[in-house]
Amino acid sequence: MIHQELQDALNSQINQELTAAYNYLAISAYFEEDNLDGFSAWMHLQHLEELSHAQRLQTYLLDRGGHLELEAIEKPRSSFSGPLEAFEFSLETEQENTKSINKLYEIALRLNDHATKSHLQWFLDEQVEEEKSVEEVIITLRRIGSDVAGLLYLNDKLGARKPESE
Repeated sequence: MIHQELQDALNSQINQELTAAYNYLAISAYFEEDNLDGFSAWMHLQHLEELSHAQRLQTYLLDRGGHLELEAIEKPRSSFSGPLEAFEFSLETEQENTKSINKLYEIALRLNDHATKSHLQWFLDEQVEEEKSVEEVIITLRRIGSDVAGLLYLNDKLGARKPESE
């Protein structure tokens, strides 16, 4: 049986992942409405990844004899001044996820729950990758500035992204 404090923290992280997924779905729609289908596809893949992260945590929680407690998810932000602001918001979302996972890991460490620490190691590594990929797009968007050709090039490049197998 999993410790109650850890169960609560895992539930909180599951809800954090679902909130991130909801945000990415809204950002995907924002880009689709602006006819930036590559940006939209990239954000939709982020949405799917966050859902899979929530599912992975849920499975772990239930495998450990815990109880799943889902919470309401706030309405996501759905308008931005442009792609750069949308990706900056995405980075903030990932940074919040990283902070939350780090707190969860610290609880597992304090409680000497080695199985949970082991399970969370994948998430710690994944967050480094998640933040890096968003930061790379932000850097590129800053370089592009108001160059429409550059924006369309990046739109095509982001649209070519393939789903990762977990």
